[in-house]
Amino acid sequence: MRTIKNKWRTCLCMSTFLLTCIFNANAQYRDTCRSIEFGLRFMQTITSMDMQTSHGETVKGNAVLGFGVGPMIGFNFSNHVGIQGELLYSSISEKSYDVNVKRKVNLRYVNIPLLLSLNTNKSKAINLNVVAGPQLGLLVGSSITLSGSNDVNNKQPILAVNKNDFGLAYGAGIDFELNPSYTTHLGIGYRGVLGLRDMSDDSKTITTDAYYILQQNRINTNSMYICLSILF
Repeated sequence: MRTIKNKWRTCLCMSTFLLTCIFNANAQYRDTCRSIEFGLRFMQTITSMDMQTSHGETVKGNAVLGFGVGPMIGFNFSNHVGIQGELLYSSISEKSYDVNVKRKVNLRYVNIPLLLSLNTNKSKAINLNVVAGPQLGLLVGSSITLSGSNDVNNKQPILAVNKNDFGLAYGAGIDFELNPSYTTHLGIGYRGVLGLRDMSDDSKTITTDAYYILQQNRINTNSMYICLSILF
């Protein structure tokens, strides 16, 4: 009799274990269906850079509104923790004034941030999030434009920028669900990038009638973004 009871107890335990595994597998499957996220992000960006005048003085540039746009993909381990990567084409600009000369520097990057995302709850109608992680920047173009009177020192500004940039991206935002199944999000928020590498490249020899307009410079940006994303 005791042997039969033990067998029944063993069968009951095994059945409970199997049902628990099936339940967890189904729950994981449901979570997996919604764990992948694709989206498109648009940013309005203000950049902070130091610029050099023809007199050798360092001045704070006047920020010009730039932009960034590109796709994002995320993987949510749960409703509260995930990672996301982005591929953003970014155009940033800065102006400086030297007597009667106005100079505008424009830099174009493909930025690739990889971010850890912490959320209040992805499955709720409103979700708050914070993100942080490294960002790699690849320079794809640069230019400088001059306007106004001729330089009093008759010196030509040289724009020399490293091909790669590296920084720390961070930010916070709020997501709003747009459909009853909670699969479409509209997000708005803030994104900042703290430059960790000197962006200027003064390794080349220049003539006495020229000067580097950027020296010992790191790119710091502040952006407001809007993002539309879909969860699968």
